[in-house]
Amino acid sequence: MSIKGSLGKQVAPRITQVAPGLTTSFVREALHRAIHGGGPFPPAAKAADKQLAEQRGNVDRAVHEVIENHVRYAGAQGFVTNIGGLVTAAVTIPANISGLALVQCRMIAGIAHLRGYDLDDPRVRNAVLTSLLGEDKVNALVKARKLPAPPMALATAPAHDPDLDRIISAEVASDLITKVAGKRLAITVGRRVPVVGGLVGMGADGYATWRIGRYADKELLPRARR
Repeated sequence: MSIKGSLGKQVAPRITQVAPGLTTSFVREALHRAIHGGGPFPPAAKAADKQLAEQRGNVDRAVHEVIENHVRYAGAQGFVTNIGGLVTAAVTIPANISGLALVQCRMIAGIAHLRGYDLDDPRVRNAVLTSLLGEDKVNALVKARKLPAPPMALATAPAHDPDLDRIISAEVASDLITKVAGKRLAITVGRRVPVVGGLVGMGADGYATWRIGRYADKELLPRARR
């Protein structure tokens, strides 16, 4: 296990004590806001359709633009929420976790919409959340039989399994908390200059979002749009 991952596992329980909402509920709330819109963000499908129009109906180019846009969004919130020191950690780590979940959910939902998936379908919503875990983590969970299948198979399953909602939400929440908490502590301990921490956070969150976007792009194959 990496130093960052080890630190994340040590800090994660403390973060959930400081912010009890960071258990599983924030994951579903982030997905809801991503799909339906909120604040400065319009709904994921509307934003994706705008990119599709700008790319003159070329779905692959629209997907690329959706990913690039959200990499920038993730980088921006990564900078803001990682610029402080240890004094601000109790506030900014939960904000970073929630913000990253929202941006990445919105990106994946936009990709799913462009590829012909119905975002109102609970199977598709579980596929969106599962994609947040990234390819390596998904493959490991499937191999360990903690998840029945990767995102594409979940989205096209014959029926929705309500028990999966809780399992996927718990896995995603734990993964996000561990990654963000570990990254933030490593930044704070290793680099005591706040602005440098912000720059590192921007790069880390942007790169993580790019990797997840690439995974969703590869995993969510086109379906006939209804």
